[in-house]
Amino acid sequence: MRPRLDPFIVALLVTAIVASFVPVTGSGLDVLKNVSLVAIGLLFFLYGARLSTAETIAGLKYWRLHAAILSTTFVAFPLLGLGAHLLEHGVLTPGLADGVLLLCLVPSTVQSCVVYTRIARGNVAGAVVSASLSNLVGVFLTPALVALLMTSDAHVDAGAVTRIVLQLFVPFVLGQMLRPVIGGFIARHDNRLILFDRSSILLVVFVAFSEGAEAHIWSTLKVWDVFAVVVVCAGLLTIAMGWTVLLGRLLGFARADRIPLLFCGCNKSLASGLPIASVLFAGPDVALIVLPLMFYHQLQIITGAVVAGRLARTAP
Repeated sequence: MRPRLDPFIVALLVTAIVASFVPVTGSGLDVLKNVSLVAIGLLFFLYGARLSTAETIAGLKYWRLHAAILSTTFVAFPLLGLGAHLLEHGVLTPGLADGVLLLCLVPSTVQSCVVYTRIARGNVAGAVVSASLSNLVGVFLTPALVALLMTSDAHVDAGAVTRIVLQLFVPFVLGQMLRPVIGGFIARHDNRLILFDRSSILLVVFVAFSEGAEAHIWSTLKVWDVFAVVVVCAGLLTIAMGWTVLLGRLLGFARADRIPLLFCGCNKSLASGLPIASVLFAGPDVALIVLPLMFYHQLQIITGAVVAGRLARTAP
């Protein structure tokens, strides 16, 4: 399976560049912020509506798999992020170092983890439940980890957590509750709705980078800074993949369970991470904070496609 550049990755890069050079400012930016809040809420409503109740029940029995994935996402990764944050002294700028730590605190993706697990012929039901649990838990646990590990840089209080819950968790639950009514419609129009999913994320990226450009934060970055954060993200992904492979073998998982552990354990969610960052890190610094997450997301998509293809070819 030859790696191909995902059009969504290209769109992310183009959006960031356009917003950096032609940002929306003033009242126009305020309007876009409000629109992005609604769009992300609808995005998570659709996530909830897509989640099959039958598939969820089938996947709940793989509790050892879920425990391994959640511990990787919210224990091993934060420890790894603390180590990487030490690179602030001499390798990364303070803003980018904070962004690297943040990407280690956000939950896993849903869609790409499930797709790659299916391609690699792994435990799809386990991947669906683990990735969904990661996002639901992450709504509460990511702000708590940010408050614990990034106290001086983030604004974490009851109001911030409430906004995150209202923006991500409540729409997800509503979507799941209404699935019996709208599930058929969602399934029939899923291709078009995926376009809305990606457009919502692009809108949040555009808002964040517009804020950054308005505050002239890019004048503080050099080409080396960008190169350094890409290298650090690649290193994090390599270590995470090695850890999940080793953990799966140590726990004696069958091949079918090692596959979702690999993908769900290594992946980090742009869809969850961006809105959480926009709430916890108010102001123009959000653009720098989310830059490592964007780079990591692109690396995991490309790497995941290659790995999933190879696993599919070697499946028994």
